[in-house]
Amino acid sequence: QAVGAEAFVDFRVLGKGGFGEVCACQRRATGKMYANKRLNKKRLKKRQGYEAALVEKRILARVHSRFIVSLACAFQTKTDLCLVMTLMNGGDLRYHMYNVDEDNPGFPEPRAVFYAAQILLGLEHLHQHRIVYR
Repeated sequence: QAVGAEAFVDFRVLGKGGFGEVCACQRRATGKMYANKRLNKKRLKKRQGYEAALVEKRILARVHSRFIVSLACAFQTKTDLCLVMTLMNGGDLRYHMYNVDEDNPGFPEPRAVFYAAQILLGLEHLHQHRIVYR
């Protein structure tokens, strides 16, 4: 079933990158929350990023792991390519390392081992699908 921008309501910006930004969004029909990565077409063309965007889309569509976001759908608007992905609540690892306890950055060893194990399981899943991540 074809899905477009009208199927989602955008909320706050979760992050910004070289080609665009990621926003939290909600599917109008179901109320489910997602992350919408909007890649600006002009920036992609200027920096020759179309191929990388298509590779990212193919990889996200193939991967189904608890430790890696997966692609829910993709569409384009007049100005953007949009990759709608599962939303991983809780912030990124860097946030937890430096902002949760500003006086004592980092993690206790058991928590660091837990996060390292999740990262390794995600990488293992990619490698099982013959995907090498930088």
